[in-house]
Amino acid sequence: MLDYRMETFLTLCEVMNYRETARMLHISQPAVTQHIQHLEREYGCRLFSYDGHRLTKTDDARIMEEYARSMKYNELSLRQRLESRDIRELKIGATKTIGDYVIGNQVRDFLSRKENALTLIVDNTENLLRMLEENRLDFAIVEGGFDKRRFDWQPFRSEPFVGICGKNHPFCGREITVPELLTQTVIHREPGSGTRAILEQKLQGYNESLERFRRHICISSFKLILEAVKSGIGVSFVYRVLADSDPELGTFRLQGEPIIREFSVVFLKNTHPEEKIRLFLGGEG
Repeated sequence: MLDYRMETFLTLCEVMNYRETARMLHISQPAVTQHIQHLEREYGCRLFSYDGHRLTKTDDARIMEEYARSMKYNELSLRQRLESRDIRELKIGATKTIGDYVIGNQVRDFLSRKENALTLIVDNTENLLRMLEENRLDFAIVEGGFDKRRFDWQPFRSEPFVGICGKNHPFCGREITVPELLTQTVIHREPGSGTRAILEQKLQGYNESLERFRRHICISSFKLILEAVKSGIGVSFVYRVLADSDPELGTFRLQGEPIIREFSVVFLKNTHPEEKIRLFLGGEG
């Protein structure tokens, strides 16, 4: 069982405020301080310091946080295995492209077995990684980049990243230049999404940004983005699997090297969800 003082430490790592930690755990603020001081004495290190009035984690605190979160996940997994349950439940996250357009067959196959239950959260990469750290997911399947110092991962598949437009748009089927692209209205996802990060990285390679477009529109729903593109409001960038999902969409390519990104299965370091990953992605019963 995870030591109660380590639970206090993890809560403080999340909220970075002693008073709020005490409120969330229903203990006194001096008790929070005592728990942290105990851990500092036990491990012989300083965990937090103040930069002015701002509480900050030390490097040792970040190391301890990584291991404590792994310990908590492993304990929860152990409890699940030891309990006599007829239902096997997985808690999985997926980014929107993957959740809405890629893993439908795996979800169907997994749930076709009556002994299986599933919690599937579809959200952007940033939020899913936060949920992993909070032990709310067994693993997440994400697109694009993430901090590989904080998480372990295994590859899922590769996918080209392409421009989309209406079938009658002058870009359809072409390779276009960045100056041509900037004359358009671009429709993109919200901050924290993998597809937006890829587009911004590509633009940075040309010393450009979203603000340089004639107009840019932020929409978090892929369904609405596709409808806007088909109606001629603007162009967008998505993974090929999404572009191929609608015959009314045309595609184009930005000049330079083709953009191909990995879809990855991401999980906390020092945890071992491989069996759960195989159960979901490998179709094992």
